[in-house]
Amino acid sequence: MTFIRRYTALPTFRRSETTLSISALLKVCKTTSSLEQVHSRIIGKGLHEDHFIMSQFITLCNSLCNFSYSTSVFNLVSSPSTVLWNTYMKGQSENESLSLTISIFIRMKRSDAVPDKFTYPSLIKTCSKECAVKEGVALHGSAVRCGVGGDVFVMTSLIHLYGKCGEILCARKVFDEMRERNVVSWTAMIVGYASFGDLVEARKLFDKMPEKNVVPWNAIISGYVKCGDLKTARKMFDEMPYRNVVSYTIMIDGYAKSGDMASARFVFEEAPEKDLVAWSALISGYVQNGQPNEAVRIFHEMCSMNVKPDEFIMVSLMSACSQIGSLEQAKWVDDYVSKSSIDIRQAHVIAALIDMNAKCGNMDRATKFFEEMPKRDLISYCSMMQGLSLHGCGSQALSLFSRMLNEGLTPDDVAFTIILTACSHAGLVDEGCYYFETMKTNYSIVPSPYHYACVVDLLGRTGRLKEAYELLKSMPVEPHAGAWGALLGACKLHCDIELGKVVAEQLFELEPQNAGNYVLLSNIYAADEQWLDVNLLRNKMKDRGIRKIPGCSWI
Repeated sequence: MTFIRRYTALPTFRRSETTLSISALLKVCKTTSSLEQVHSRIIGKGLHEDHFIMSQFITLCNSLCNFSYSTSVFNLVSSPSTVLWNTYMKGQSENESLSLTISIFIRMKRSDAVPDKFTYPSLIKTCSKECAVKEGVALHGSAVRCGVGGDVFVMTSLIHLYGKCGEILCARKVFDEMRERNVVSWTAMIVGYASFGDLVEARKLFDKMPEKNVVPWNAIISGYVKCGDLKTARKMFDEMPYRNVVSYTIMIDGYAKSGDMASARFVFEEAPEKDLVAWSALISGYVQNGQPNEAVRIFHEMCSMNVKPDEFIMVSLMSACSQIGSLEQAKWVDDYVSKSSIDIRQAHVIAALIDMNAKCGNMDRATKFFEEMPKRDLISYCSMMQGLSLHGCGSQALSLFSRMLNEGLTPDDVAFTIILTACSHAGLVDEGCYYFETMKTNYSIVPSPYHYACVVDLLGRTGRLKEAYELLKSMPVEPHAGAWGALLGACKLHCDIELGKVVAEQLFELEPQNAGNYVLLSNIYAADEQWLDVNLLRNKMKDRGIRKIPGCSWI
């Protein structure tokens, strides 16, 4: 039985084709197939010029993400009303580019329809998404000329646009010109100040608000969190008359970003209800703070409560597996994602799958995902190169780097760190030195201490200790302990006692309490049987209260 026959057979719908019955049919449409059947009935009964029906029909097309269909239907209406233009434009503005949305607005103005107060908010919102201030200003002027520039919804949309794009004075000017304001208007202005980093003005405005619901409370707390003032954020959080799940998530995310996972977990446990975003904030927090095993544990706890993860949680879980490096766990996550409804073709999902498989040693699987990508980006190339480097395939990493350049991608500082590390692990000295110079001359990238450390490690591994030392001395900034540590390790490897002493002294200044540096120098002395120096160094450690951390084994 077709959709039309099934529903017109019910007592609720009379068989007489009226606007009311078509409207009722549209309300129960759930698929494109049923939509097409109703459309056929609309055309058959000559209702395709009924603006009320067509407005409902286009809204339904948009809700089913069938935008090409809604465009075709709209273009068949001979003289669309303002309401119909607004309906069509709203759907397009939420899912298409700004340029296409503006072109629809221009078409509307050239027709007989006159823009009204419902026309502009969706257009201005599209400008906000792309931070298109110039287009937003033009729409502001158009709204004023059309006599709706003073409408509360239009003005609130403008405040949001100017605030988000950093034009805070323009936002405040619009706010001050408003004859009436609602909670959304006040909140938009508070968010604008918070985004601009002016928490003083944001707080003044918040305190002046005649009425507050949970949204402005969340906005001001979020502002303090983003500025790193968690103490004030927590104080206001505790003062809230009512909190929702967003309130708790803001605090969880804030504590996680500051590295305080104990407080993040405490707030999470306090929350009376937890949605996917709250779970995601906690799991990603553990991942970002180098606690991948805890992230995995929380994921399993979430699943045990019948909460179905989305792609963002799965990406965080993949990142946790990348840190752990467990091939078995990576295979389980890969299999879970493949069997789920998550679309692995999404760029951020497939990038995470490549990174996880590459770092956990499943290079065949990582390569499969990589080659299946419709368009490979810098991140996916870096994940593959890093995986190859970690698993002893330095030459393949270099070949992939060349392929990346041939595809027209421009390497950044991270890409060069990865390729220099690959050269170091594979002992490819000439290639590493070439890429180090190329980074500076061809791409105008100023080498960071990490780049220098990679080259020092590369030269040190191959016994070119003097060159490595001269490179460290030539650095425009003070070398960090990692670079000196790499050279000290090379001194031990190649039994260079004299240079080892010099390098160790640098490390003793940078890391006076790091026992590992003393032990490494002691081992250099011991390898040359300089037992007096070994004893002197041990006495120095004892005098400074430095103790070697004892080793342990799981066996």
